Amino acid sequence: MEKIFGKTEGLKKSERKRLSNLYRRRIPPERVLTPELAQALAGLSQEIGRPVSLLLDREGRVVRVGVGDAKDLPIPEGARGERRLSGFRLLHTHLAKGGLSRPDLSVLFLNRLDSLAALEVEDGRPTTLHLAFLSPPKAVAASRWEHVTEDWRILPPKLYFQYLDFDHKAEVEALEEELARQARVRELLDGSGERAILVGVDLGEGPEAEAGLSELAELTRTAGGVPVKKVLVFRPHLDPRYLVGLGKLEELKSLAYHENASTLIFGLELTPAQAREIERATGLKVLDRTQLILDIFALHAKTPEAQTQVELAQLRYLLPRLVGKGKELSRLGGGIGTRGPGETKLEVDRRRLQERIAHLSHKLQEFTRRREEARRQRKRRGVPLIAVVGYTNAGKTTLLSALARGGEPGEDKLFATLRPLTRRGFLPGVGEVLFTDTVGFIRQMPAELLTAFRATLEEVREADLLIHVLDASEEGALGRYRVVEELLAELGVEAPRVLALSKADRAAPYDLFYLQEKLGGVPVSALKGTGVSELREALAEALLKVGVRPQPWAQAPQYT
Repeated sequence: MEKIFGKTEGLKKSERKRLSNLYRRRIPPERVLTPELAQALAGLSQEIGRPVSLLLDREGRVVRVGVGDAKDLPIPEGARGERRLSGFRLLHTHLAKGGLSRPDLSVLFLNRLDSLAALEVEDGRPTTLHLAFLSPPKAVAASRWEHVTEDWRILPPKLYFQYLDFDHKAEVEALEEELARQARVRELLDGSGERAILVGVDLGEGPEAEAGLSELAELTRTAGGVPVKKVLVFRPHLDPRYLVGLGKLEELKSLAYHENASTLIFGLELTPAQAREIERATGLKVLDRTQLILDIFALHAKTPEAQTQVELAQLRYLLPRLVGKGKELSRLGGGIGTRGPGETKLEVDRRRLQERIAHLSHKLQEFTRRREEARRQRKRRGVPLIAVVGYTNAGKTTLLSALARGGEPGEDKLFATLRPLTRRGFLPGVGEVLFTDTVGFIRQMPAELLTAFRATLEEVREADLLIHVLDASEEGALGRYRVVEELLAELGVEAPRVLALSKADRAAPYDLFYLQEKLGGVPVSALKGTGVSELREALAEALLKVGVRPQPWAQAPQYT
């Protein structure tokens, strides 16, 4: 006997058998239903006193039978491929008049069904049929539709036999074609990157929350995605299950449909349970800010050390989120029935992850030892070390190239530098120095990254002097300055700083004046070469103040 879904409690064996026999039914792909199926559903629904639901594929085969309303029938994940719809349609009975309910239409929309039909039953006979399809994004209402919303289109209700000649297959194909056409137009306009809806949460931070959402858009673009919409949700407290609430998730699902987006990216770190529930409720790919940053790091990791650091951070993030799919993979809770020989699949995966983490940690210790040896050799030579720190994409690598007169050019993207780049340079009155670039900082830096890159950040702790590079042209520069200083304090860095106000040529004169009044610093435009000489003089003065002894050839002209 085939499985019956939904509210099956109290059904007789004969009723279950009749429901199971519905799996043998098949209707032509171009038809909504047949008179025989309509009569069978109405009679069975009247007999058991409950609605009956059928899920059919595009060939007209019954793939699931359920008892209850449309929302009581679980919809399997459709293998869409190139299709924009799930490939399933739902037909169910109503024992009372009233047409399609809001929960019915939510089932249609949230599951991307080809169509949803409700057959009214009166005295065991089929009467009125209600039929709805998804509405193409921003579709224009047509005269034959009784009611048009942004999400679905409802045909006028008619007696069921009046819909026997309705070409269901042609309607679905036309909808698929329109959805594909709109997707192609969007791809031409926005590029072929993964389209994402960005979700920020304002818990009372105000401008800080807005700045965080703008930064999330920048992170998304750096990762190769296309941020099609930014949504800032105001909440006094977070929903422990859905973060922003189930109602807001339905709005986001609707927005993703109309923007042809397949991904939701949240500005806060999601718990494993929240990520699963949000993905289950929306059917969309769900990422949080930490995953996005880890993905960017993985994209930019080119050297063996950087790749090891990034993989270690990713595995540490993944380990607590590794869960089994279904009871067969879980042995949580203990007690009777959970003890047995061997390991579950979940335990094997966890053990392998832990072994890989241990291997990478050991590998990273080797890189750390080599870096420490290089630092000791530099100290024996007595060459001062100047570390370049700052917010990500502040212009650190470009400034280092200008100061050292060489090296790799910077890139206008977040976290372009993962491995410290050390270059020789010369400061008048001091002599030879070493400039070291470092990983850029960001607000709410993921703990996994700080742990994995701690060895790299040791360069900052060992430096004689820091150049704090602040993008003067960026809105909210003062807030970014505070973020970097707080992270340096968290890392225990006490070295003196020289502030470089980078990209000064792009900054508004008043903003640049305000930053100088508030923080001091040297305005610099590394690409144009302005302010670099003044910065060199400030660095030389700061090194002499901390006791660095000038080298004999310190006054020799090194650069023209």
